[in-house]
Amino acid sequence: MTAHLQLSDVSVSFNGFVAVNALNLAVGKGELRCLIGPNGAGKTTALDLICGKIKPTAGSITLRNTELTALEEHQIARAGVGRKFQVPSVFKELTVRENLQVAYSKRTGVFANVMRSCRGEETDGLDMLAQLVGLENALDKPAAYLSHGQTQWLEIGMLVAQDTELILMDEPTAGMTAQETLKTADLFNRLKGKHTLLVVEHDMGFVKAIGDVISVMHQGRLLAEGTAAEVERNEEVRRAYLGSGGITGA
Repeated sequence: MTAHLQLSDVSVSFNGFVAVNALNLAVGKGELRCLIGPNGAGKTTALDLICGKIKPTAGSITLRNTELTALEEHQIARAGVGRKFQVPSVFKELTVRENLQVAYSKRTGVFANVMRSCRGEETDGLDMLAQLVGLENALDKPAAYLSHGQTQWLEIGMLVAQDTELILMDEPTAGMTAQETLKTADLFNRLKGKHTLLVVEHDMGFVKAIGDVISVMHQGRLLAEGTAAEVERNEEVRRAYLGSGGITGA
């Protein structure tokens, strides 16, 4: 597999505490990779490093052949990296349609300019995107009145609208109902292939529903990698999760 996203010996320290320690991770183009681990394993910090929120003290992060560690956060976003945080970031005072229009306007390049000049095509694209994320019946509803799950889907839709190549998700199902979680799993399975997704998640039921490959972090390092069944059988993973409710409570 040729890696689309590659982390090579990436480390970062905060006041002497090593949060990520020589992390090596390779994610293929169009893959949906789940990143799990006990609390404090360095999962969210790894996402922070990829999107440029923090800079590594050592190592290399590349997307395609672009070295991300040399870029500022806004440049990394322009290079095709989108981040969805635990708390959704949408424009509450705007409607769903207006939020998606704002996201479309952030596109760059020739295609974006064509889309902006062809209002009908953009409208068709917005309608199709709203249908993809399950908000086709809420296009004219202010984002402030969406449910928690719908707000999460809107933010994902905004990343898709920007044609984000790599989407980073940090606990996307936190606070969702069981039904919303199922719909989110279906959405993620439809996004992979066109988009590369890296998902940090604690809900192992959700992880099993979406992840072909699972990477396990522990103490800032990559501990194990494989299918859900392989990871659950791994003795090192079992030891890492002792006292934290077991891997099923990841």
